[in-house]
Amino acid sequence: MSSQKIITLDNLSFQDLDSEADLIPLLSAEDEEEMLNEELPSALPILPLRNMVLFPGVVIPITAGRDKSIKLINDANNSNKIIGVVSQINEEDEDPSQNDINKIGTVAKILRVLKMPDGNITVILQGKKRFEIEAVTAELPYLKANVKDVPEQRPSKGEKEFSAIIESLKELATQIIQESPNIPTEATFAIKNIESQSFLVNFVSSNMNLSVKEKQDLLAMNNLKDRALATLKFMNIELQKLELKNDIQSKVRFDLDQQQREYFLHQQMKTIQEELGGVSHEEEIDDMRQKAKLKKWDEKTQKHFDKELSKMQRMNPQAPDFGIQRNYLELFLELPWNEFSKDNFDLKHAQQVLDRDHFGLEDVKKRMIEHLAVLKLRNDMKSPILCLTGPPGVGKTSIGKSVAEALGREYVRISLGGLRDEAEIRGHRKTYIGAMPGRIIQSLKKAGTSNPVFVLDEIDKLSSSNQGDPSSALLEVLDPEQNNEFYDNFLEMGYDLSKVMFIATSNNLSSIQPALRDRMEVIKMSGYTIEEKVEIAKQHLFPKQLAAHGLKPKQLTIGKKQLEKIVEGYTRESGVRNLENKIAQVIRNAAKSVAMEEEYNVKVTDADIVKILGVPKLERDKSESNEVAGVVTGLAWTSVGGDILFIESLISKGKGSMTMTGNLGTVMKESATIALEYIKANADKLGIDAEILPKYNLHIHIPEGATPKDGPSAGIAMLTSLVSVLTQKKIRKSLAMTGEITLRGKVLPVGGIKEKILAAKRANIKEIIMCTDNKSDVEEIKSEYIEGLTFHYVKEMSEVLKIAILDEKVKNAKAL
Repeated sequence: MSSQKIITLDNLSFQDLDSEADLIPLLSAEDEEEMLNEELPSALPILPLRNMVLFPGVVIPITAGRDKSIKLINDANNSNKIIGVVSQINEEDEDPSQNDINKIGTVAKILRVLKMPDGNITVILQGKKRFEIEAVTAELPYLKANVKDVPEQRPSKGEKEFSAIIESLKELATQIIQESPNIPTEATFAIKNIESQSFLVNFVSSNMNLSVKEKQDLLAMNNLKDRALATLKFMNIELQKLELKNDIQSKVRFDLDQQQREYFLHQQMKTIQEELGGVSHEEEIDDMRQKAKLKKWDEKTQKHFDKELSKMQRMNPQAPDFGIQRNYLELFLELPWNEFSKDNFDLKHAQQVLDRDHFGLEDVKKRMIEHLAVLKLRNDMKSPILCLTGPPGVGKTSIGKSVAEALGREYVRISLGGLRDEAEIRGHRKTYIGAMPGRIIQSLKKAGTSNPVFVLDEIDKLSSSNQGDPSSALLEVLDPEQNNEFYDNFLEMGYDLSKVMFIATSNNLSSIQPALRDRMEVIKMSGYTIEEKVEIAKQHLFPKQLAAHGLKPKQLTIGKKQLEKIVEGYTRESGVRNLENKIAQVIRNAAKSVAMEEEYNVKVTDADIVKILGVPKLERDKSESNEVAGVVTGLAWTSVGGDILFIESLISKGKGSMTMTGNLGTVMKESATIALEYIKANADKLGIDAEILPKYNLHIHIPEGATPKDGPSAGIAMLTSLVSVLTQKKIRKSLAMTGEITLRGKVLPVGGIKEKILAAKRANIKEIIMCTDNKSDVEEIKSEYIEGLTFHYVKEMSEVLKIAILDEKVKNAKAL
């Protein structure tokens, strides 16, 4: 006993035996006979046990912590070492009285008492024989009672049925030991070596995994055979449970596939993550639920979110769909549902912001202020959908940014150039791997409010493909009647875009789908004049580039004359992007000199500009002399603004054919054909000999040959050129013209008037011929832009020729 390991056997069972514990004393038949013959004392100190039952012959260690129990053990250990042990009816009772203990108990002998460091006492007891409490005689300092012997009915020696029961007990005990992974195999030898049949029954009963009440019922049985049968019944149940448990474990182990393996690994990782301070799956869901309470969404959205959150809660965190579902719910929580920034409707402040950021563009700024005024008066936050169209670099995108600042709204911009997948607008369905919402919803999440100023840049450069047509997807976005329920495939819910102020930008309206163009209010932005560019460079670009290159204003200055030289000689655009690049090049040269401590001109001169930027490469076309027949100055609109072009005609002997060169488009060629047919039909009125037309070939050329040209606006210029070459008469000097012609000789209006007039003024043109219907376009232009120009408004081709063709032959005129 000196080497045995002491443990607390509160619920000792076969499953709890330790391989190092010597808790199976082998009681011989002589020892049992001696115990039965021991005389039972008439009175005993009673030790109540909370969670165990002591059987005769069995040795168990118990830990005593109650003061009464410690005193009882100490007193008994100092005297005859005999005590009475009973189990409590209720384990929770701290100070059991006579009514709280069972009447049947076991006389026990104290084998050893060990004092623990925590003040408790561990005592090793051996059961002797059963007793019954007749009366409790004292409760202080501990329970004492008068007891009587409880005789045990034993089967006669050699009874076959009882012997068979005992053999069955041994077999079942051996099987249980083999089936249970927690019981050492050495326990089998102990079972086989027990000679006493009654001790075997008591030993097995004591160590079975039963409740205290079930063990107490076994102890209370007076018939040993009945107790053996009851024990055998419990052992059968125990064995069946073990076999079923092992069978299930075997199946589970067999069916453990890769996904389950990953799940268990994930659970381990989750535990490690929690230890390291991370967030578990359950905490993540609780966090989402708390965030949802703060959202301002409606009941329908709330129900949808709760449903999707419940679905996520049921998912395996290792499943691929779990990540998609988490991203989906995080998007729901991050979107600004019914979150709006407060609009600042101080229109004077808005005007100041627009004037500060943009020079010129008076018409555009006026239109923007008008829209803001309507917003202020309506006060329903429903915003207009505008489309700013014009050449590159004139400030279309930056207008949107200034409007956002003026209103106090967030600014969002997405570039639509080259977009060819409809899912970029509407998003992907979340069932796809890598699915994400469309650019509209993503941008709103980034903005944090549901009423930002949303710039759709380069809307004219959308393209379609086999993935769908994004311009068609934008129809819903830009329709005020539909966008209050914009459906994103990933979101699977309608989102209100009606409070968003959409500003689209484009360079060419003709390439925008008609249905989409119809949904937007178009504001046209023309190019800047030279004077405006000089002012923009002086007030904005030059100071901006100085700061960007680390120079102070006193280290470099530039005059308006030099800026005008850069504008005219080195840039050819409607906007100011290239102008800014050229200014940056000039400033970098100065920055290099400052860094290398070289001498340089603080005030930029014309010579400095030529030295830095090279010889001017883009000097503007000027109107040519009228000494050559058939050369007419036409006006053209390009994507970078207006320009002049020369229509040249030549006559040579031939068979009456007409050749057209200069990379002309179909419409332009048709204009030339109409002009020739008109001349043939009206040759007498025009003073042309009809008989020469079949004898001479005509050639029309429009430089520059590498630049594609098309459109009907050169019609009157072509006709004038052909009449001039056929009559060999001069064309009025410093004259330009633009207009479409018909076979009847009518002149029709054309577009791009402002840009064309600016181009004419740059080329030193003094007079311009155009259709009477274009007079309203001219009246919209600022007076300073058209100062020094004379306009001739016409309706018929005869009026054009009357103004343009002089009654004077050219020098070296051909005789036809």
